[in-house]
Amino acid sequence: MPRLLLISGSLRAGSTNTAVLRTAADLAPTGTDAELYDGMGSLPHFNPDDDPDGGPVDPAVAELRAAIAAADGLLLCTPEYAGALPGALKNLLEWTVGDASTYAKPVAWINASSVAAPTGGADAHESLRNVLGYVGAEIVEDACVRLPVSRGSVEQDGLVHDADLREGIAASVRALGAALGA
Repeated sequence: MPRLLLISGSLRAGSTNTAVLRTAADLAPTGTDAELYDGMGSLPHFNPDDDPDGGPVDPAVAELRAAIAAADGLLLCTPEYAGALPGALKNLLEWTVGDASTYAKPVAWINASSVAAPTGGADAHESLRNVLGYVGAEIVEDACVRLPVSRGSVEQDGLVHDADLREGIAASVRALGAALGA
């Protein structure tokens, strides 16, 4: 059974990005285990001194690394802050360098930024592409989609119910699953 780890770049409680990933989990094909990672806010600030070769790391970092190691692929969804990735997501990605957990790991993202955003999230996703390339992730281009989702598209249950948006999210998940051999 393929395992997807879903990582939101937003710490906001009512995040549209997190709602997209919850919806992705809801729409994952039968036989696919999709888990939403929720520990980003617990990660310490990255410091190479706190990541000794073979040495112990903060428990939150160990949990992140274990979750990534257990996953066959990663699906991310992130907002853009100040023209780039949010600092918390960049911090999370920096913690993946020391254990090479993303090396050759299939990764994709859904760009849910509103069309009203200054760059429509393009700068954040270009930053994400650069960082993922640096950490050796295998970007699954067919699964990377631009799908503007407004706050109003998120229902009380925290999911996106609009049929067109759901199909776009499902298509991304299917494309990532296909890259995993699912």
